[in-house]
Amino acid sequence: MNWRWIALMAWRDSRKNRSRLFLFVSSIVLGIAALVAMNSFNENLSRNIDDQAAQLIGADLELESRRKPTKEALVFIDSLQRISDGYAREERFMSMIRFPKVEGSRLVQVRSLSGAFPFYGQLQTNPRSGSEDFGQAESALIDHALMLQFDAQVKDSIQLGLNGFVIGGRVMGAPGQTSISGAMAPTVFVPLKYLEGSGLRQTGSRIDYHYYFKFSSDFNVDEFVKKMDDRFSELQLRHSTISSTKEDTGRSFADVTQFMELIGFIALLLGCIGISSAVHIYVREKLVTVAILRCLGTTPKQAFFIFLIQLAVMGFIGGILGAFLGTSVQYILPLVMQEFLPIELSTHVSWYAIAQGISLGIIIAVLFALVPLVAIRHISPLNTLRVGNESDTVKKDSLRWWIYGAILLFIILFARLQLDNWMQTLFFTLGISFTFIFLYAVSQGLIMLVRRYFSSRWPYLWRQGLSNLYRPHNQTVVLIVSIGLGTALIATLFFVQDILLQRVQRASSEKQANMVLFDIQSAQKDAVKQRIIAEGLPVLEEVPIVTLQVAAVNGENLADVASDSTSRISSRVFRNEIRATYRDSLSDAEQITSGTWRGRVEPGDTAQVSLEKRYADQIGIQIGDRLLLNVQGVMIPAIVSSMREVDWNRFQTNFRMVLAKGSIDDAPQFHVLMTRVEGESESAAFQQLVVNQFPNVSVIDMNAVLQILDDLLGKIGFIIQFMGTFSILTGVVVLISAVMISKYQRIRENVLLRTLGASRKQIVIITVCEYLFLGIFSSVAGLLVALLASNLLAVFVFQSAFVPSMGFMLLLILFVSTLTVGIGTLNSLSILNRSPLEVLRKE
Repeated sequence: MNWRWIALMAWRDSRKNRSRLFLFVSSIVLGIAALVAMNSFNENLSRNIDDQAAQLIGADLELESRRKPTKEALVFIDSLQRISDGYAREERFMSMIRFPKVEGSRLVQVRSLSGAFPFYGQLQTNPRSGSEDFGQAESALIDHALMLQFDAQVKDSIQLGLNGFVIGGRVMGAPGQTSISGAMAPTVFVPLKYLEGSGLRQTGSRIDYHYYFKFSSDFNVDEFVKKMDDRFSELQLRHSTISSTKEDTGRSFADVTQFMELIGFIALLLGCIGISSAVHIYVREKLVTVAILRCLGTTPKQAFFIFLIQLAVMGFIGGILGAFLGTSVQYILPLVMQEFLPIELSTHVSWYAIAQGISLGIIIAVLFALVPLVAIRHISPLNTLRVGNESDTVKKDSLRWWIYGAILLFIILFARLQLDNWMQTLFFTLGISFTFIFLYAVSQGLIMLVRRYFSSRWPYLWRQGLSNLYRPHNQTVVLIVSIGLGTALIATLFFVQDILLQRVQRASSEKQANMVLFDIQSAQKDAVKQRIIAEGLPVLEEVPIVTLQVAAVNGENLADVASDSTSRISSRVFRNEIRATYRDSLSDAEQITSGTWRGRVEPGDTAQVSLEKRYADQIGIQIGDRLLLNVQGVMIPAIVSSMREVDWNRFQTNFRMVLAKGSIDDAPQFHVLMTRVEGESESAAFQQLVVNQFPNVSVIDMNAVLQILDDLLGKIGFIIQFMGTFSILTGVVVLISAVMISKYQRIRENVLLRTLGASRKQIVIITVCEYLFLGIFSSVAGLLVALLASNLLAVFVFQSAFVPSMGFMLLLILFVSTLTVGIGTLNSLSILNRSPLEVLRKE
């Protein structure tokens, strides 16, 4: 092997074909760019999370309880306070805020603080004095977006419950808070000491209790937490440290980045198809060249490496271009993603991501070019006189199967790098494989059907265009697979977004409630109900809610289950408070799956419990299990009598736990009432009326929620579509490359038609006909894949009905078909604008 001579021959042969060689790898540039951009983003995100983790939590240690801590827990918290350098307390809950100046109200998240929290970072307010003077007077800090909504100004007054506050400043940023997180319920900060007498902390009110600690720099917080873990579990206190916050935040965004990296990987696979197809055509054109080299004494191995070196170098160039483009794109990603991130995102060049992109360019260019390139090893000197299709020897080459195996292994290993486990990798690989096989089968089926069944009575130009679908050097397979996959991706993204919107828009349908009133105390229930009726509104649902906790299952408590690794009971059942109800009948959204429904028990009898089936499976509870329920200090024995399947998509009060009437009727409780209000102005007036008369009652306007969800899903959809654009553009590049490469194959056909008297118009019609059918079949095949994928997601992930938009599907078919026809026709114009003799001489 004379490598110097082989490299020199590769250089010389490429001089005439460099523009076409670049087309081979241009299709992978965008895929590499997407991966480099996401890897750079991921690396910067991890670095920023590490640097800003302390500001995310705002303290060295945070303890949280979703119920009022016991005396024992408070004693433990006091002991931590004595060894800390800083201590702060927070009570966090949902409530209504009222702006008297504009007579407006809105559901908000109230964060009532005491102490110098945050210890790291700061509440960013405008003016700055708002955060500096916080807690010294009855002032509140209001979310900037909320103030804009109600045209509120600093020094205006607001009302929370029975208490009034003065707006001390606009909140522009807070530890761990994103600009999108307050969309549903904007944040309002108030001093904890001024919350007394507000009437907001009622029996059954859902309040989260947070305790923040700052320790000296030599105090090992993580070691202390690990040592006290059992004690935290015993006291039912959740704990977070800077290290755990760093880990949890990174894990939260890992799913997003993995998903977006997979979209980039799909774009890369599309480009791989383009490479394989283009090299196949390129090799067929080089049959005579290789045969002449063989006559001059070149060995098959030398001829093979001449072209392999060409493609490896082009892959290197494609990798550099993709890495450069991806590095540029990463400067755009913070603008797109920042409002979803709780940290300030920086943009540093990731040399690791660049090196990975360049390596991928070389590996992919070589790996996917090998399948058609191995044919060069079988070209004999006789091919200088007889050039034809691949021989049976080439088709039976065992090396091809090794290459197919290497390609499959590459896909599996690369997918594994982006996913959490081998099961996800397996399903992703199977899904991609099925899609490719299905699209390949569609293309082969189209070729077979057109060859056998299209009518010979059709006009000549249409017959000529259809014949191009199965003639030698046709593009049917590569275009249907590449365009179909791009169509499937963008259609699936649209369908998933539509599923989510359809899922929540049911609340706005006729006869369904769209207004929820909750935190209604028992003494207020009748008055609130009469107020609703007096306004001419229906009371569609009235539900009592009791806050309770599971203290024991079959005699085992949290400590017993935690110490027994063989127990089927999950410790989760003891850790969280449960919002339960009692009634004597099932709702329309419920269906008994096992056991016997018990709707009523006599006073003194054992309470009967029905559990939602999936929840019961998660916590390991079965029918017949005996529970001990802690209902706000009163222990009530109960038995699980049935399991229910609940349709959570229905807009009504659904519960994981329902007790029979007579079990907990006298327990401390609050109530939920649901009604329907027509019109935006009527809804605002009704909310204002309720807040004025019942300050502690919270109101959710589902129409406003739908608008917020629509906006939120739109922003999420934009991010997904931003990355999906790489796949779409890659499909377009593959289309352009395939059409441009095939242009060289069609030159002689078009010249022959021109010589035989065909006009330019006739050749254009033939071209349009061919690409019109390719565009239609590609888009339809892609839509079928998208419909299947979306149905599976709707059933198994979102558990929702899926009704695709016919308008969108028709529009997508029209767009893809028009794009295919446009590109195909434009690439043929350069031939049509020259005379046949000029083209032949150049060839």
